[in-house]
Amino acid sequence: MQPTSKRLIPGYYFSLVITLLGVSLVVLLPFAALLISGWQVGLSQFWHEATEQRVLVSYLVSIKGAFLAAVLNTIFGLLLAWVLSQYDFPGKWLLDSLLDLPFALPTAVAGIALAYLFSEQGWLGRIAALLGLKISYTFNGIVIAMVFVTLPFVVREVQPLLEKLDLSVQEAAYTLGGGTFTILRRLVLPEILPALVAGFGLVFARCLGEYGSIVFIAGNQPYRTEITPLLIMFKLEAHSYQGATVLALVMLTFSSAFSFMIHSWQRRLGRRKG
Repeated sequence: MQPTSKRLIPGYYFSLVITLLGVSLVVLLPFAALLISGWQVGLSQFWHEATEQRVLVSYLVSIKGAFLAAVLNTIFGLLLAWVLSQYDFPGKWLLDSLLDLPFALPTAVAGIALAYLFSEQGWLGRIAALLGLKISYTFNGIVIAMVFVTLPFVVREVQPLLEKLDLSVQEAAYTLGGGTFTILRRLVLPEILPALVAGFGLVFARCLGEYGSIVFIAGNQPYRTEITPLLIMFKLEAHSYQGATVLALVMLTFSSAFSFMIHSWQRRLGRRKG
């Protein structure tokens, strides 16, 4: 029997053209415009704008906050995904629905709500004060805002895989003397590790560009709680379009490099699993 190259569903080339056109208009064209604008700045001006002391500190604040939020959400997201996929309990559907709230809630609204909750007069702020912690207008507030707006990423990446796990394999391993930790490490973790890596990357990249929820709770103090997206906004308001372009290109370069690294690691894990 001769193999055929005909596809069962027609329209391959048409759908390919539409897809490439959509990606070009939505993704590639804005990136190209940004690169052209950055090229026109000049190397010396680019270096000056990108390496100011205030800007360098904002890079550190943004990257450090994004990394901590990604680590926390990877841990908490895995726990939530495990609970939602492995157990049945009253109100499970409500918890599952509430997890998508950060996607639907405007980031500015989330920022205002978090700033009030964690202020010295807020419910959670009072509890934190009793523990000697201050959240609002500190770096801690930045991390909490990032964690809130990106919580669903890891859960939604991992949850479908956990729901598809073959329980009979785990039961057989347990019958043969495998402990809980061994089963998790040898059977469960290899199945979900690529999704965990993808979720971590999504959270990190999303946090790098987060603006709306952070500005209300961070305090926006230069050299302390000022993020790079806020500096970009300041430069745009001051009509310093070259400065805004430079900072945007730096963040785009870092985010793209990190995304490529995560995708490469994810593909390597997929090949090893296969």
